[in-house]
Amino acid sequence: MEALLNHGEGLLVPERMIIAPSVGVFRPLDDVDAGDQVHEGQTVGHLDGPGTSTPVRSPFRGQLVGMLVRRGERLREGQPVAWLRVA
Repeated sequence: MEALLNHGEGLLVPERMIIAPSVGVFRPLDDVDAGDQVHEGQTVGHLDGPGTSTPVRSPFRGQLVGMLVRRGERLREGQPVAWLRVA
């Protein structure tokens, strides 16, 4: 029974999220589509604010399953932007 309690930390979940690093209006890159391979640190879009543009970068390497937000959508910091399959 004790061994089962430790499995929660070791689950191999193959999905990860890219999240918004700040607030702003989302502008995806035109050349990033579902099914594409995304590299760690790759920019998938930008968050535009008054006089600023913050890149949205993937902290993971994997296949882009899809975007969870649309062009022109206002995002808050920490909001999920895209979904990756890393396994």
